[in-house]
Formats: sequence, structure tokens, C-alpha cells
Amino acid sequence: MVTKNDIFELLEGCGIKHNDKVTIHCSLRAVGEIENGADGLIDGFCQYLTDGLFIVPTHTWANVDREHPHYDVRNTEPCIGALAKVAAFRADGVRSLHPTHSVTVFGKGAADYVKGEENAASPAPIGSCISRLYEENGKVLLVGVGHERNTYLHAVDERLDIPDRLNPEAFQITIKDYDGNEITSPPFHTHFTAASDTCVSDYYPNYKKAFEYTRAVTYHQLGDALVYCCDVVKMTDTVRKIWEKTDRDLCIKEDDIPEEYYR
Repeated sequence: MVTKNDIFELLEGCGIKHNDKVTIHCSLRAVGEIENGADGLIDGFCQYLTDGLFIVPTHTWANVDREHPHYDVRNTEPCIGALAKVAAFRADGVRSLHPTHSVTVFGKGAADYVKGEENAASPAPIGSCISRLYEENGKVLLVGVGHERNTYLHAVDERLDIPDRLNPEAFQITIKDYDGNEITSPPFHTHFTAASDTCVSDYYPNYKKAFEYTRAVTYHQLGDALVYCCDVVKMTDTVRKIWEKTDRDLCIKEDDIPEEYYR
């Protein structure tokens, strides 16, 4: 059984400090039995990050779309797994008002960190909770999942203004805040890549070797799950270097990225 001490040991092994900002994508099933389940995992991270922030994605992109353009922070269910569904409605967390890519943040300053998310016009624009991990030297932990679940890489696409990543046809979303007040989003552009047969995130594992070479990612273990500890700044800078050299879109199919692009 994974205990709180196991979580502390993982974070220490990753070199994560008590004041870091850390986000997670986690397959609870891959980890195995956890003391007190999803709540126990959240508690462990929160107790370690005494002066930092623990950021749990509570995305709703499958439930909030052009046909259903409504997001209520109080009750719209996340669409990305058990940990998100627990985190979204915990009383000690602050869920953001981003209509499709909300996060719930735990820790000192959580309310300030999520301010302004209702003004996002895309999933991960510069200044959003996810994108700001770059300025904050944050970490992404992928627990029992790979880069296909690494939402931060969408923020890199937006930061670098990589073409063919957002749907040019926008729509507006009605957002309800914690008091039930209605807010209308700016014209919102969802993820969309015309050149790909699926979401580009399915091809983010193409970056795996590059991230290993630049030490953007190190590997650890929690229970039965392999853990990727991802340095946000190093990942971003690696992708930037690759895109400065490539003459093609590297995330629209399985593709080997030439070593000279990131060495």
C-alpha cells in the first residue's frame, strides 16, 4: 500500500522543494492501493508542499463544447479520471473558472493563482494556470501515464505559437462562478489540428527521447506506477529548440525526431 511517507520519498527523490508548484496527471489504478485513496494522495502532496501549490487538472473539455457551452465551477464534472473528480469538489481546494481546462489548486495563495481563468480564450494561453508553470519553474508529474497526458505541452504549443493547434472557429461559453453569477467567456478556440487524425497530444510521446537527452524528464516510482518528473522550463526550451530546426509538424503522426534537432 502506498503511504504518505512513500509520497514524501517520491517528491524528495524528484528534487521537489516544499515551496514548488507541482501539477500531476495520475492513473490511480496504475499506482495500486493508496492509503485513503485519492484523498490520501492529495493530502500527501499538500502536506509536503507546505509553502508551494499542488495543482490538479479538473478538465471538462469533453463535457463543455460547442453543443454544450456551459461550465459551472460548482458541479460540472471533470472528464479525465478519478483523481480529478475527487479534487474538483474538495473544500480545501480552489477550482479555477477556466471552462474547458480548469484546475483545482491546493495551498497558500491558491485563490490568487486561479484568478482570471474565466478570461481564457483557449485551453492553455500564456498567463493561464497551466502555462504559468513556466514562469514559476514548476514541475509536472506523470504517474502511471505518459506524455500523451501531459497537458502542459499544449501550453508550450500556445506559447511558441505553433501553427494548426487551435480551431479558428470560436464560440462563447457561459461560466457560473462559486456564487452562481454568470460570466460570458471571450470567443473560445478549442484544440484542433487539421493535419492530424487525432489530438496532437497522442503524439507528444515523440518528444520522449529529446526530453531524456536534455534531462527535462527523470524517472521514479510510486507504488506500481512509473513516474515521469518533468521540469517545465527544460521541456519548454527543448521543444523550442526542436521547432526552430524542424521543417515539418512533428506531432501529427508517430515520428522520430532527429537527434540533431535537440543535441
